[in-house]
Amino acid sequence: MSQEWVLKYSPKKSSEIKGQNKAIEELKDFIVNYPKLKKAALVYGDIGSGKTSSVIAIAKELNLELMEMNASDFRNKEKINSIVGLASQQRSLFFKSKVILVDEIDGLSGRKDRGGLSALLPLIGKSSFPIILTANDPSGSKFSALRKKVKMIEFKQLSYVTIASQLKEICNKEGLEYDEHAINSIAVRSCGDMRAAITDLHTATAGTTKLICENLEGLFERRKEVTLIEGLKRILKTTDINIALAALDNVDEDVDQCILWIEQNLAKEYKKAEDLERAYDALSKADVFKGRIRRWQYWRFLVYVYFLIQAGVAIAKKQKYPGITTYDRPKRILKMWIANRKNDTKKKIAEKLSKNTHYSKKQSFNVVPFIQIISQGNKTLAKEISEELELDEKEKTWLIEKEILIK
Repeated sequence: MSQEWVLKYSPKKSSEIKGQNKAIEELKDFIVNYPKLKKAALVYGDIGSGKTSSVIAIAKELNLELMEMNASDFRNKEKINSIVGLASQQRSLFFKSKVILVDEIDGLSGRKDRGGLSALLPLIGKSSFPIILTANDPSGSKFSALRKKVKMIEFKQLSYVTIASQLKEICNKEGLEYDEHAINSIAVRSCGDMRAAITDLHTATAGTTKLICENLEGLFERRKEVTLIEGLKRILKTTDINIALAALDNVDEDVDQCILWIEQNLAKEYKKAEDLERAYDALSKADVFKGRIRRWQYWRFLVYVYFLIQAGVAIAKKQKYPGITTYDRPKRILKMWIANRKNDTKKKIAEKLSKNTHYSKKQSFNVVPFIQIISQGNKTLAKEISEELELDEKEKTWLIEKEILIK
């Protein structure tokens, strides 16, 4: 029953697909002009954004036979060649042209993938018919070779306004009365997933002719666990403030980690200096509010921190940068760890110096770099200092190494 309305209200033509006008236009153009292009299309975007239903609807409109298969059903090279390879060369029984849809190629990137993804690459340029692949997130390194051989078509995350509009249309067709707040609540909780929203609407209105907020009490709140990279992508790849403001809602990481990831990858995504300047300005203001939270425990300022690192960074750019970017882990933590390891040796020497000279540990810590300078200029003196302070081999090495940092 839960899938009944999803099937009933799946788009029958491309004009019924909500919020994806640009992607629909690109997809149609790809199919129509395929003989000139001779490459596959990779349609990517969030779950429930309309990728598969769009391909199906366009194929019907253009009177093309659709051969649909799920990538998880054939993860090895032999099956790819026997199924997709054969379909890409064999004409339809009814002498119609066709479209080959390979759905959810994310399934080819797991441990069970035994050459399946690499087997697709040589088929792309040889196929007599357009091959369309779908994926939720093709930014991983395993897809790098594939990305170079396909036309990338992005389906954006659907806004709750777009989803609410579709839900209202369904209510009208089903003769249901609805409360505006209840519709918006379902739309927001769907996290951009149109299928999930329609399923929730069907469940909430079962056995009644009116949708009210009380109907939603029994619904499980859909909190899709979002990785930090997915949240980061939503911030850096959008100029829509509503999408940006919800980007980190379901990310199970603290705000400090989120800021480090954004800081590390900003320059990889934003190419214009003025966009970078505005984005870093938003991050710096977020850091100011974080400082006030630490000093004064003003936790109400946390909302400003999230606003700045999400919406502030997202709208710092005038327009979205095209292409797929592979994001890196923050390197600042590694640098801090290396610096702390070096400081550990410096602290141990300072403690020994403090015991011998009756200086405070803080004073000794500040003196140690000058002892290092002296030691590097005089090996005999370095040996005497090492013996006097009873330094171990690691501490002796640190004392005479070339890198000298005085701050």
